[in-house]
Amino acid sequence: MTTTPLGIADGRAFGGSMRVVVTTPEHLAAARAAVDMVVAEIDAAASRFRDDSELSRLNATPERDVALGPLLARAIEAALRGANLTGGAVDPTVGAAVRLAGYDGDFESVPAEGPSIRLVAHRVPGWEAIRFSPTLRTVRIPKGVEIDLGATAKALASDLAAEAASRVIGGGGVLVSLGGDIAVAGEPPPGGWSIQVSEDSAAPIREGEETVSIASGGLATSSITVRRWVRGGAVLHHIIDPATGLPADSRWRTATVAAATCVDANIASTAAIVKGEQAVAWLEAHRLAARLVDRQGRVFRVAGWPDPADSEFVPNVF
Repeated sequence: MTTTPLGIADGRAFGGSMRVVVTTPEHLAAARAAVDMVVAEIDAAASRFRDDSELSRLNATPERDVALGPLLARAIEAALRGANLTGGAVDPTVGAAVRLAGYDGDFESVPAEGPSIRLVAHRVPGWEAIRFSPTLRTVRIPKGVEIDLGATAKALASDLAAEAASRVIGGGGVLVSLGGDIAVAGEPPPGGWSIQVSEDSAAPIREGEETVSIASGGLATSSITVRRWVRGGAVLHHIIDPATGLPADSRWRTATVAAATCVDANIASTAAIVKGEQAVAWLEAHRLAARLVDRQGRVFRVAGWPDPADSEFVPNVF
């Protein structure tokens, strides 16, 4: 059996790992440049860790209509769509709750341990408080609302970066992974893109680990075991339950979902963590193939996620 040679470039983006893979190694530099450009543009538009980002300026300008650039408008539209599809389980108004829980800077700058912090359970403001006009490309947020696009902006960057990279190399196959948010575009390698399923996107590729193969769409993993920190002996993480404004107390430690886009996969994987016990029925109702790992390490494959012996499948539309 002949193996198609791949070009691979690794780096860092959004405080996590980045990998760009192409089916034509001679075009790797051009593909990587296209990916870097999209990452920089999304960071400037949607980062909540940069005072000069468009999102930070929006969060500092409540109670007025603010004109948006096309990228931030697209990210907010995706976030609101995700909130609607998940019944509010994934909500972009968790910004203040994430910050108060200790995730108040780029993750690489968040101390692993620190003193106790006082957290009080209360529902976040709610996505329906946001007034967004896709036609006018304007948004208005109430006072006290901080938008966080953690469940959509990085995944959107993966989708856009894969499309851009494939375009500049003439439709060649491209895989982009940004911290575990994976999107593919162009002509895939024979048999599709083989992807190792891991809790940590930075985990090395190992023989014997479970893999799946996709030829289109995206794959996303949400986990409470990776981006976490300790305050006063209490373990906290970045996935907020909008009903309490606190890190989700979920049955699942990890959720991996395949969908027609990386954005939809990320929305669904985040929702699965927040929904907990209700996640299986919700994923099956939407026909979203998922691999869930509970706190005891037991693996549950739902809605068509393949067994390790039969790992190729086509992601469904959300």
